[in-house]
Amino acid sequence: MVVERRVSEVMSTPVRQVSLETPLQQAVQLMSEHHISALAVVDAAGALVGELTEQDLMVRESGFQPGPYVMLLDAVIYLRNPLSWDKEVHQVLGSTVAEVMSRNPHTCSADLALPAAARQLHEGSTQRLFVLDAARQPVGVLTRGDVVRALAAAG
Repeated sequence: MVVERRVSEVMSTPVRQVSLETPLQQAVQLMSEHHISALAVVDAAGALVGELTEQDLMVRESGFQPGPYVMLLDAVIYLRNPLSWDKEVHQVLGSTVAEVMSRNPHTCSADLALPAAARQLHEGSTQRLFVLDAARQPVGVLTRGDVVRALAAAG
């Protein structure tokens, strides 16, 4: 029964990961070669610090949009606060994983019950949970597809 299963029983391994300094093009190649939609980003100790997702790459490719503005005399007045542009500009111009990645990845532990993980996926509106050990190192990835396959197997 799916209710009695743990994340560790259905998660995908190995975890494809990159460092903060990894060139963006190298990370994109890794995602393409392994047909995955995200990479774990780890620090020098191997602890998870972020994720690089297809969504992050879409922001980069769609370009920077400063938003609406008004011309007054010869001045441009932006209606969106320019101080909020920092992250978006770094994503568009970034050349390393650290400049483009998301810094708040969704995570869980390997011993979490599968229904609780499914709820976390749903409520977090995310496609994946990185499964971490006690040292915050990724040991697996639980995707929505993993949950669906577990449900089908229990069928």
